Amino acid sequence: RPIPSGKISEGEVIFQIWFLLLGGLGIAYGLDVWAGHEFPSVLALSIFGSFISYIYSAPPLKLKQNGWAGNFALGASYISLPWWCGQAVFGTLDKPVYWILPILYSIAGLGIAIVNDFKSIEGDRALGLNSLPVAFGIDGAKYICAGSVTLTQLGVAAYLYSIGEPTYAAILLALILPQIYFQATLLLPDPVANDVKYQASAQPFLVFGILATALCVGHHDFSA
Repeated sequence: RPIPSGKISEGEVIFQIWFLLLGGLGIAYGLDVWAGHEFPSVLALSIFGSFISYIYSAPPLKLKQNGWAGNFALGASYISLPWWCGQAVFGTLDKPVYWILPILYSIAGLGIAIVNDFKSIEGDRALGLNSLPVAFGIDGAKYICAGSVTLTQLGVAAYLYSIGEPTYAAILLALILPQIYFQATLLLPDPVANDVKYQASAQPFLVFGILATALCVGHHDFSA
């Protein structure tokens, strides 16, 4: 970690924070102007995302102290916020499904975030961070990880089928199967030793599933 190790100074950290924050908000507002938004929805989402990133690490909330809240915040930052911003720029956010599906996928993101906690379980315990591997042990956390990733995607596939999109539902199921295989062969046998290999093997299929779902929702006629 560069900050505790002293590889980067406090002044450099502060400069990077303000540069990235103001630059990001400026780009967000520029996208709102380009898209002709009356209300700057991309800017609002970016401000919200910046707030989440702050309370993730900063007291008094410090979400990362709690495994559930911290990992869901990470999952939402990885999945929901980019999805919402893309939908706001190239479409609209006027239907509940545009909000609900990314939130559901963020539960899968919670599972992905757990993988990063396995190797740091001793350090987290020493620092008082109640990560899910600390709270439930490695054996308990690995099943929470696998379950949240798989069950969320199965639920989304069932939803796509229910709205008359069997092709996209089948595509999503086909992308879930290799993830289950890698969970059975890498994650569940030894999540500590296989964390990086599991992420590299399984996560591309999760990402392609997210893209397939987004394409389906973007092309689906909800007025029919």
